[in-house]
Amino acid sequence: MTKLIVLDIEIKVTTNYSELQSNPQASEYFFVYNVNIKNNSHYEVQLLSRRWFILDSNSEMREVEGEGVVGMQPNINSNDTYNYFSGCLLNTGIGKMWGYYTFVRSADGKIFEVPIPEFQMVLPWLKN
Repeated sequence: MTKLIVLDIEIKVTTNYSELQSNPQASEYFFVYNVNIKNNSHYEVQLLSRRWFILDSNSEMREVEGEGVVGMQPNINSNDTYNYFSGCLLNTGIGKMWGYYTFVRSADGKIFEVPIPEFQMVLPWLKN
């Protein structure tokens, strides 16, 4: 698990390799990641967008950005959490992701960014 707290927003990420969704013969390795976002602030916030950077062990970099997460722009109340699962297809069995979320604070409309901590995606048999 990877965890980071910035501006009272706590982001935790865990990953798992999905053997069923992967095809190693075709250099397709699918990883599922679970993101838990906790709002430790005194204000309700809404997650507006995300921007991901994805790097595999061939040094191939991709960038993905868009509105919300998994089709949602969730509101997260003070001291509440939002949890979602998504996935990433890599051309290698090792990679990493990082990025940031853009939020708006409901009380005053202030827009701010929170970094998503870098996390690893590694085939289970390659881990130490």
